[in-house]
Amino acid sequence: MAEQQVFPTKGNLIAMKRSLGLALLGYDLLDRKRNILIRELMSLVDKASELRQTIEETYKQAYSALQLANISLGVITPYAECVPIENGLELTSRSVMGVELPKLTFTPQELDINYGFLNTTSQLDLAYLAFDKVKKTTVTLAEVENSIYRLSVAIRKTQRRANALQNIIIPRSRATVKYISDSLEEKEREEFSRLKVIKAVKLKKAQSKNKEDNNG
Repeated sequence: MAEQQVFPTKGNLIAMKRSLGLALLGYDLLDRKRNILIRELMSLVDKASELRQTIEETYKQAYSALQLANISLGVITPYAECVPIENGLELTSRSVMGVELPKLTFTPQELDINYGFLNTTSQLDLAYLAFDKVKKTTVTLAEVENSIYRLSVAIRKTQRRANALQNIIIPRSRATVKYISDSLEEKEREEFSRLKVIKAVKLKKAQSKNKEDNNG
């Protein structure tokens, strides 16, 4: 067995008990981390579910408005090119038990119509407003779904490490501690028996000597 490769000394016993204590502490910390990450994940999953329902309806309304705008105006690409590129998005992060989760801060530009009204219809306005709403909802969903992915990866890694401690390292360390303890106890018993024998021999010799002295 692997634990029998460790020489049974008091020094090794102290070292193995220390290692076992660290392994138990490590498992406890990993278990707490896993539970916290799972709670965070579940809250985001619920949020993502709500967002998906919202964004599906928002996209549906936006594409319906876009379709009506195309019907009334033909291809609206020239008007779409008038819409300025969005640059109000800032990416930072927050840490949950050492896991870096993205935090998107969206500062939308002031909503301004950048095309003329002479050759357009209200259907184009509705499509513009609908896709502005899509943009805002998509930013929130992107943050949530990316956080869910990172948490899932972190939970799997934490679970693997916790399993390794629980199923391999801790049992092996306990077995090694037991092996060393049993070996040392056996040595102590052997030493005790040896001392008893030596004491008995010395006592017998002393009695014999006293007897010889009395007879002399």
